[in-house]
Amino acid sequence: MAIVDADRLSYEIFSILESKFLGFDDSKKLVFPASSAASPRAPTGAGRVRILSIDGGDSPSDSLLAAAALTRLESSLCLRSGDPSARIADFFDVAAGSGSGGVLAALLFTKGYDGRPLFSAADALRLLFAESRRRVGGFSARRGLFRGIFRRSGGLFRRIFGEWTLRDTVKPVLIPCYDLATGAPFVFSRADAVEADAYDFRIREVCAATCADAGAAAVELRSVDGRTRVAAVGGGVVLANPAAVAITHVLHNRQEFPFAVGVDDLLLVSLGAGGSAPALGAADLVRIAGEGVSDMVDQAVAMAFGQRRTSNYVRIQANGFASGNCNPRTRRSSSRSMEAAEELLLQRNVESLLFRGKKISEHTNAEKLEWLAGELIQEDERRRKCPIPTVIPKHAMTPRTSSATTITTVTTESTGSSTSPVH
Repeated sequence: MAIVDADRLSYEIFSILESKFLGFDDSKKLVFPASSAASPRAPTGAGRVRILSIDGGDSPSDSLLAAAALTRLESSLCLRSGDPSARIADFFDVAAGSGSGGVLAALLFTKGYDGRPLFSAADALRLLFAESRRRVGGFSARRGLFRGIFRRSGGLFRRIFGEWTLRDTVKPVLIPCYDLATGAPFVFSRADAVEADAYDFRIREVCAATCADAGAAAVELRSVDGRTRVAAVGGGVVLANPAAVAITHVLHNRQEFPFAVGVDDLLLVSLGAGGSAPALGAADLVRIAGEGVSDMVDQAVAMAFGQRRTSNYVRIQANGFASGNCNPRTRRSSSRSMEAAEELLLQRNVESLLFRGKKISEHTNAEKLEWLAGELIQEDERRRKCPIPTVIPKHAMTPRTSSATTITTVTTESTGSSTSPVH
């Protein structure tokens, strides 16, 4: 009975999250299925669906923690697997990222010309540090590591991603923004992109959209066939923590994840944001609101996982940016920035407890990452031994030339028809 009640709670929480944050409104989804026996269960040994969720934030600690944590995790995976070329994307089935987290997800999960991820975590971190120093002279406590760099889809984004689109990722990705045209959150999804060009967007534009400043002009972008238009601002206020987006995507996508029917079938890794400097103005109020929503999602997800919270849900969160590294003069040094990142990994974050509020974690962020690396290696080994796949990749229904080549789109606004010559 206790297990059934926990499953009921999990389903209802995710249904509410889906309804409130993803714009769905289906009252039937709030009713727990009469029996889980009708749903397929993962065969013994098949493994769990591995989800990576990266919060979006404006403060230096937000960007530092996510990049440093992924670098530490990838290094441990290379060591434990004995494969120096191992990448984060090799050990996760889905990646969701908002704001700066969406940029990191794109860097680590976009497919290069050799079919492998474009960047290792360490290379992505070095690139972002170098570009930050070149463009804005180091960190900006008000704008964060990525906001000053990635305001538009041109420049660095264009040099990195070219004409690659959401279809050109090694694994499914989910990157949210807020669409002013519809007045609702919009989630860029590889699963939708492979089914229709109307939902396929260039990755450089997706990154610009999820990082768009709420106080500036919206980022206008269209799908590759020109049929879908989005007027985007960053989804930091309503979707700063994309964990709920990723969970509902997996649990409702039976085509790709046929055996994922509950939290027992998931391994969720959530990289969170840390505390920031005191509020200074309207922009800070927006940031605080976003952090509040992020914490609420964390609490709800922790409750939904229930007794599985310690084995199937890992939250990496900073408690604040080390005061010793907040001096503007020291922020310009990459070595000092790396020291700050290491300090964040040594922190013990605040954890949400089932119906009991919060407490300080017994383990540091670095210790959690080491444990997680072991779990991911075990999951990989389990899948190699099981003949039934845990994940069935979805492929594009209408094949087209790799979007790395130039695609010229001609749209006729009056008729709504479009043609997409492929070169």
